[in-house]
Amino acid sequence: MLKQLLRLLVLFSLSSHVVAAPYITLGYEPKYKPGFKHFDYVNPAAPKGGELILNGNGNFDSFNSYALKGVKADGLGELVFESLMVQSSDEPYSLYAHIAEDVQLADDSMSITFRINPLARFSDGSSVKPQDVKFTFDTIKEKGHPFYKFFWADIARAEVISASEVRFVFSKSYPELPLIAAQIPVFSRKWVGNEEFEKLSRTPPIASGPYVIEKYRLGKDITFKRNPDYWAKDINTARGMYNFDRVTYKYYKDETVRLEGLKAGEFHILHENYSKLWAREHNGPKYESGEIKKVNFEHSNNAGIQGFFFNTRRKIFQDVRVRKAIALAYDFNWANRNLFYNQYVRCDSYFSNSEMAARELPAGLELDLLKKYKEKYPQHVPDQVFSEVWQPSRIHDQQSLREHLVQAKKLLDEAGWRIKDGVLQNDKGEKLEFEVLLAGKGFERILGAYAHNLKRKLGIQVNYRTVDVSLWVRRVREFDFDMIVSGYGQSQLPGKELVNYWHSSVVDEEGSRNYAGIQNPVIDDLVEKIVNAPNKETRVAMARAIDRILLFGEYLVPNWYIAYHRVAYWDKFGIPETKPLYYSPIPWALSTWWLNQDNSEKVKQ
Repeated sequence: MLKQLLRLLVLFSLSSHVVAAPYITLGYEPKYKPGFKHFDYVNPAAPKGGELILNGNGNFDSFNSYALKGVKADGLGELVFESLMVQSSDEPYSLYAHIAEDVQLADDSMSITFRINPLARFSDGSSVKPQDVKFTFDTIKEKGHPFYKFFWADIARAEVISASEVRFVFSKSYPELPLIAAQIPVFSRKWVGNEEFEKLSRTPPIASGPYVIEKYRLGKDITFKRNPDYWAKDINTARGMYNFDRVTYKYYKDETVRLEGLKAGEFHILHENYSKLWAREHNGPKYESGEIKKVNFEHSNNAGIQGFFFNTRRKIFQDVRVRKAIALAYDFNWANRNLFYNQYVRCDSYFSNSEMAARELPAGLELDLLKKYKEKYPQHVPDQVFSEVWQPSRIHDQQSLREHLVQAKKLLDEAGWRIKDGVLQNDKGEKLEFEVLLAGKGFERILGAYAHNLKRKLGIQVNYRTVDVSLWVRRVREFDFDMIVSGYGQSQLPGKELVNYWHSSVVDEEGSRNYAGIQNPVIDDLVEKIVNAPNKETRVAMARAIDRILLFGEYLVPNWYIAYHRVAYWDKFGIPETKPLYYSPIPWALSTWWLNQDNSEKVKQ
């Protein structure tokens, strides 16, 4: 399908010479036509200047975004590194020419060729060459974070075929693969030099982005300076963007201190993730005077899922009945009323807030898929997927809480766990006890009420521990935890990234995001095949089948989501009148907002 689409998108110059299309989409007509001036969600006349100060979480010790080791500094992906093509934020999956000025898919769809824009320059002034593209790909795939080895597994090799062209040869063909190749980042061969890439952490990158690292204090702050010679400042994919002369991240380890930092003007914009702080602490003289704005910015993002993840590599969590019993004791409605100020909606899907959520009984293509898998893998497709719509625990009052706990106790009894001396034990005297590893104290109040229910009502001992972010990252990377709080953000058209989430091949791969340790041949086959989905209908059916099987697998206790971003910011910025459809607030702000130089113009809402 993509090959046919690309052929439809081929452009003809006045000389009738056929050239490759300067954009790729995943199965639909692109919004922006050749020669477009700028994205709709930017202000092309935005003034340049001033400094944007943001907050970082915890600390950092590395400038290498692509290695496994180290805690990466914020801002690198948005400000320093660029890819061959850039993604539009108001379409599901569209890429437009950037470092590569055009792209051409081979007739057999087994390779794709990019022609490098002759204007493209690295921060040291040197030209971006096809050799740099090949070097970046080879280096990251061989020595970078394991994610890239899996994500780029079907890109067999990169070839320099001329002074301006690089070709990626595929080992197989599917619609998403050319888009994956187009998003490969590019950095200069000079940055790595003779150093070992895995250990390259403190050398400022030489890349093509609009900013360079100006100064830093490890773990405390980092400042990026806008490159006045940024090569793409006048092309359509960057026009009206990256308007600040400097962008600084100041790091905070405590959310309360961070909020006081905002109020004191230590930084300018805060994406608030804590409902209590948003409801009760974002107030005071600066808010009353209008100097600090408090705004809910709506979005259309696929919200994915967040939850308390069971590590099924641990023996105590290998029985689905135990996992379901623990999940049944979570009283979300109580937490939403008493802790979250009714700001949240319960996650009921791995694709929450999207049409890919399995919210009805399977039908049509999805039903056909599930029946075939049930015949082939009867043990790995629960019977309930055909007769029940999975729902998270829904506790409304004390009566429903008791009913949930009775059901949980029955499941635990069936799994061989019984209360003795007030503690849940099995026949060997082993206790059902586990630790929740946290990266921030904000979740302690949430775990407190949940742990109380589990201990008092079911005899399950839950401990929770907040550790430094760097330690949390290292332990999660090595799967050294019982339970964590994490989540899966989802793209509007999920594809290859799902392999790194749920495929059994990455279950023991350090750094993968298969947090729960999922090993299911049906999930393996579906996440392998979804990348080949010939149309949106098929992709949605496959996503719903994946969703349904994962939900009945009880791999996490679902948390919550909101369909808007909670943002507090100092009223000194201009904001484009048109917002993108799919965005995160901080990347949106640093790429499209601007400083009102005299601080007199009101922010456009």
